[in-house]
Amino acid sequence: MNQEFIEALKEIVKEKGISEDLLFTTIEDALVAAYKKNYIGHGISNQNVKVTMNRENGEIHVYSQKSIVDNVVDDVSEISLEDAKEIDSNYDMGDIVNIEVTPRKFGRVAAQAAKQVVIQRIKEEERRIIYNDFVEKEDDIITGTVIRKDKNNILVNLGKTEAILGPNEQIPGEKYNFNDKLKLYIVEVKNTTKGAQIVISRTHPGLIKRLFELEVPEVFDGTVDIKSIAREAGSRTKIAVHSNDENVDPMGACVGPKGVRVQNIVNELKSEKIDIIKWSKLPEEYIANALSPAKVLDVTLDEEIKFAQIVVDDSQLSLAIGKEGQNVRLAAKLTGWKIDIKSKSQSDVEDEKID
Repeated sequence: MNQEFIEALKEIVKEKGISEDLLFTTIEDALVAAYKKNYIGHGISNQNVKVTMNRENGEIHVYSQKSIVDNVVDDVSEISLEDAKEIDSNYDMGDIVNIEVTPRKFGRVAAQAAKQVVIQRIKEEERRIIYNDFVEKEDDIITGTVIRKDKNNILVNLGKTEAILGPNEQIPGEKYNFNDKLKLYIVEVKNTTKGAQIVISRTHPGLIKRLFELEVPEVFDGTVDIKSIAREAGSRTKIAVHSNDENVDPMGACVGPKGVRVQNIVNELKSEKIDIIKWSKLPEEYIANALSPAKVLDVTLDEEIKFAQIVVDDSQLSLAIGKEGQNVRLAAKLTGWKIDIKSKSQSDVEDEKID
C-alpha cells in the first residue's frame, strides 16, 4: 500500500460518510483472507493470522498468532513459554505471541484484496444513503424522468436512482415518452440486498392529495383539510374538503382563481376529471354533496348498516348514477356508505304501494 492509496481512502471516507475505522478494519479482514488463500499451505487451516495496516502510510504487517502453552501439540498455533521468551521476555503463559510472517511480495495481493473491499464498501454505503434518503419520502411526491419502456413497465430516473412504474401504477391510456417529466407518488421504500427498491405510482389516491398540497397553499398549511379521496385513475376523482377557518371557502380555495389551481392538477393527470365536494359531519349532507353534480331531493339513512337511500328528480337519475355507475360508486367510496339511488317517480310508486 502506498501513501496515494491511503489518501484516496480518506477522501472516500470524507465523501461517502463511511466510518474510517470500519473501512480499515474491513480491509484488514480481507487481507487476512487473502493471505490464507495465497500463502498458507494446503491442509493447514488452523493457523491464526492477524494483519495490521498503518492508517497513515499504508504499511502492512502479517502476523502468525500462537498461544503460549506448557506442551506444544500443534506448532502451527502453539508455542512454548521458553520460545516465546526468546522473542520477548515479557511473555507469560496463556499470552498470544505475534510472529511476523509478512511475505515479500504480499503488496500486490494486498492491493487487489483492498481494492475489492473498498469497491464493495462504497456500493453498500451508496445503497444505504439512497435508502435513507428515499425512505423519508414515503407517502410523498417526487418528479421523475422517463428513461424507457420495458415491456409493460416504465423505467424512471429519480435522480440518485431509478425505479419501475409497473402496469398497475400507470394511469390507463396515459402515454409515456422518453424524457417526459412525471409527478410520482412514493408508495413504499424497501431495503433489499440489491439496494433500495422504490415503489412509485401514478394511480394512488395519495398523488391527488400531494398535488393539491403543491397547488393550494391553504391545503399545504392546514387551513383546508382533505378529508377523503375516491379515485378511478385516468377517469375521475372525488375529493372531500373542509375548512378550519370559517372565512375560507374550502372548495373555492382548491379550485383557485378562474379554476387555475385545479386545472393545473387536471393537466398533470392528463385531463382526469376532479369533483371537489364539501365535507360535512352530517352524513345526509355529506352523501348528498358526494353525489355532485346531481341534485339530491332526499336522503334516508340506516346507520346500523351504513346504508343510504337517495331520491333524485327523474331528470337527475342518470347524472346521479353516472356513466357505468361511476358517480355513485365514487360517492360510496368517498363517504364509506352503501348508496342506492331512486328517481322521484320510482319512490312515489313505492310509497303508493305501501299506502
